[in-house]
Amino acid sequence: MVQPSSLALPRIDVVDPSAFTPAYDHALCVALGRAGARVRLQTSHFPYGPVPSADGYERDERFYRRGGGGAGSRRRFAAKLAQHVPDMLRYRRAAAKADVVHFQWLTVQPLDVHLLPRSRPLVLTAHDVLPREPRRGQLAAQRRLYERVDSVVVHSEHGRGRLVDELGLDPAKVHVIEHGAFEHLTRVPGARPLPDELAAVDKPVVLFFGLLRPYKGLAVLLDGWRELRPDAELWIVGRPRMDVSALRASAPASVRWVSRYVGDEEVAAYFERADLVVLPYTDIDQSGVLFSALAFGSPLLLSDVGGFGEVAAQGAAALVAPGDASALAGELGRLLADPQERSRLAAGARRAATGRYGWDAIAQRHLELYRELAAR
Repeated sequence: MVQPSSLALPRIDVVDPSAFTPAYDHALCVALGRAGARVRLQTSHFPYGPVPSADGYERDERFYRRGGGGAGSRRRFAAKLAQHVPDMLRYRRAAAKADVVHFQWLTVQPLDVHLLPRSRPLVLTAHDVLPREPRRGQLAAQRRLYERVDSVVVHSEHGRGRLVDELGLDPAKVHVIEHGAFEHLTRVPGARPLPDELAAVDKPVVLFFGLLRPYKGLAVLLDGWRELRPDAELWIVGRPRMDVSALRASAPASVRWVSRYVGDEEVAAYFERADLVVLPYTDIDQSGVLFSALAFGSPLLLSDVGGFGEVAAQGAAALVAPGDASALAGELGRLLADPQERSRLAAGARRAATGRYGWDAIAQRHLELYRELAAR
């Protein structure tokens, strides 16, 4: 088959209507541009703070341009929902300028399956492979959406298995392309130091970072921390998306809370200070927090869930059984007492970040998929 001449320099639209993952969108677009693609990021304004400047790609904040309340508010949600259909239909026309359209998120699934562009190959990345607590009809809607696109990208063999075995998707359309390490976070302009009260801490620090959600195992972590009672501090850093009042009230004095959104300019200070990063999740495929930690060469302790074991297999993390507070306490104690083991894990994280999870290799695998789809 003769391929169109445009495929020597393919035109790719990366689409994230709600700007759910600006760090991932940016890293992928930069790497695709560096590999020779012409890339447009089609997204919306990110309401929580600054996002990285477009570097080698175009950014068009075409979705949800009419305001409506603060970040996370009901008013903002209603305003976005009212604009969703017309914005998706306008984008469907604009998609004609791309060779391939790659959606990162589609959240109004029963509607989105009817609103997707019809004249271009479609790729969808399954960041959340399947819903954790599906509402009535949600699994069927998600399956229809996956069947509607030409290819689905997942970040782990675990994720591929779930879509093929549990949802019954055609194995030929599910492609494993790893998540990349967020190395751009290591060189953010105007990086800010730790707050004074945290900078003054002279004990070892275990870091739990990111949005606080039920599936992230925070209650298990606090139970394990109480059992261990180490001569160290646990920092819980991130914006709550659940009620944490009872957890905070029962937490030991050695636990510090930074309960707010932490922007890119602050990220380095937390990861560089941490002696150990812990992700005690009870359910996940892959995690942006994990790939932030890899970029900083942080020693990692992960629950053995989802695709986390695939990262640990690279020598980049230690594993513990999910949901087991005593096992978690034991592993925390072992790693806090063994700086050589933490150094070994940190070296493994740095190797993984520049090797298997480096964005240049990831971009090439995306481009191979795009060229295959555009040539059909």
